[in-house]
Amino acid sequence: MLTSVSTGFKAAFRRYPTGVAIITAAGPVGLTASSVASVSVDPPALSFSVMDSPSAQALLQAPSFVVNLLGPSSAALARTFAGPHGPRFTPDQGWEFLPAGEPVLTSALASLRGTPLRLVPVGTSTVIIAEIHDVFLGPPGGRLVYHDRDFIAQH
Repeated sequence: MLTSVSTGFKAAFRRYPTGVAIITAAGPVGLTASSVASVSVDPPALSFSVMDSPSAQALLQAPSFVVNLLGPSSAALARTFAGPHGPRFTPDQGWEFLPAGEPVLTSALASLRGTPLRLVPVGTSTVIIAEIHDVFLGPPGGRLVYHDRDFIAQH
């Protein structure tokens, strides 16, 4: 079936499952992302992209941030941080704060603290390439994937 490139592009990525992260910075500010990818082991680096939103703008200005890789127990939290409303950074959600103020989710599979190496504008998005300075491993087990506009917890 032939369709416009834009429509087909969106449909193609709805069919492709990805991991889920909540990216946070001091403020506190945070957003849900499904675009996190490993870039390099030496130096440890990753990338993710953000679209134009108040949370994204705050992340783009932050000197450091934490990429919290989510497991199956965090599906509801991923939904909350994917939208503009809802409770964020409440004590019952399991957040702790690093000395520089970045929130770390204690139930995350892993949390990676990094600083931006490069910001690459692409259309209405910005790709952030970041060097990782600290890794906090959380409880192992299960996965949370984003597929066809839904967060799917797999234990």
